[in-house]
Amino acid sequence: MQSPADILKDIWISAGGDAAALDRVQLTGEEPQIPSSFRVAVAGQTTIAAAGLAAAEIWRLRSGEAQDVTVDMRHAVAECRSERYLRLDDKPPPPAWDAIAGVYRTGDNRFVRCHTNFPHHRDAVCKVLGCMPERGPVQAALMQWKGEEFETAAYATGGVVALMRSHDEWSALPQARALAELPLVTIEKIGEAAPKPWPKGDRPLAGLRVLDLSRVIAGPVAGRTLAAHGADVLLVSGPDLPAIPWLTIDTGRGKLTSFIELKSESGRAQMRDLLKDADIFSQGYRPRALSALGFSPEDAAAINPGIVYVTLSAYGHAGPWAERRGFDSLIQTTTGFNDAEGKAAGIDGPKELPAHMLDHATGYLMAFGAMMGKARQSREGGSWHVRVSLAQTGRWLWNLGWLDGGLDTPDLTGEAVHAAFMETVSSGFGMLKAVRHSAVLSRTPAQWSRPAMPLGSHPPQWPAGS
Repeated sequence: MQSPADILKDIWISAGGDAAALDRVQLTGEEPQIPSSFRVAVAGQTTIAAAGLAAAEIWRLRSGEAQDVTVDMRHAVAECRSERYLRLDDKPPPPAWDAIAGVYRTGDNRFVRCHTNFPHHRDAVCKVLGCMPERGPVQAALMQWKGEEFETAAYATGGVVALMRSHDEWSALPQARALAELPLVTIEKIGEAAPKPWPKGDRPLAGLRVLDLSRVIAGPVAGRTLAAHGADVLLVSGPDLPAIPWLTIDTGRGKLTSFIELKSESGRAQMRDLLKDADIFSQGYRPRALSALGFSPEDAAAINPGIVYVTLSAYGHAGPWAERRGFDSLIQTTTGFNDAEGKAAGIDGPKELPAHMLDHATGYLMAFGAMMGKARQSREGGSWHVRVSLAQTGRWLWNLGWLDGGLDTPDLTGEAVHAAFMETVSSGFGMLKAVRHSAVLSRTPAQWSRPAMPLGSHPPQWPAGS
């Protein structure tokens, strides 16, 4: 079984990192940290460390000064569950799930998971089933369906659901075989451009401008990480797009936030103006949605040669499921994690991982890829496209191996356990107690210089002087 240091080395080298930089990284703590058969704690620690090391390497490129990077495993696990430890005016999070979200048995004695936190996804499930949005009627209706047929029908109607598969069932699908051909993080040159000089600044990403077009967890975590290292991150949302308020608060730390209606020509013009002066464009829209609006990777490279364009998808950019929407919980279900954890726990049905680890790890890999792409742009020029997916992160996590008896690990609960990892800060919502960033850089400590604010709080423009 690979050590955390060896896992980090593989991530780092695969993206073109200088092996000598690894000598300045210290990974502390032992696994397991939370109850799982999978190496979730190491997955969190090593992806956070990869992003932290990329920030340190950029600082070395900018200033000539090397620095140490330390990531504690327990702190990393807490950060990968940051949404559950967040407190707003000392109040804990509200219920995380819609009333009909979750697991159901189907007529062929399979299990399906429905993700219905957004109203249009809930409506699509109820439309397919022809029932009221209540658990009892949904379960009764699903007994008239075969699991895979319901999954297919729900997707065709705009829903997001997943049939629970064993890992062997998943591995036999064409989509799994397509992912096996791809690296964990894809970084490709997509256009010609001169190298952009680094701006002046006293932090690794100071003066760099990031457009963050993402929601829920993975993409927003990437933006939050770039902000922690000094980037000016502008979160762009639509005034009518649904959001999950608690996640908006937790992942909004360090960011500016504006509304732009991309369905209008005036909104697209605003976005083009912002894009002209951006360094990184990070997005998690469903596949082809932004391309239809004129903001594909190639469009962005034409508008701003030298851009680093980062794409998050559910199932990867190749294969027959490349355009399927999805969330962490659904990828866990369809790729074998829920089945494996259920069997390890001795239960008939799915068991979730003890963190949204596919989301969080993918978010840190997005930030890592963005920084590695930016470093290459500064050396080689060009426009770059970075691609990650929840399913590919899942494939990587699965291949890290299993922990015998890992489910017997006591969970990390109680305020005292996490007090050392928390900070109290003001925000546009009230006083927050929130998890600090767990990558500790010796010369340029991570920090969020802007408070979390309600969506749309700022004008759609870059801050003066950035």
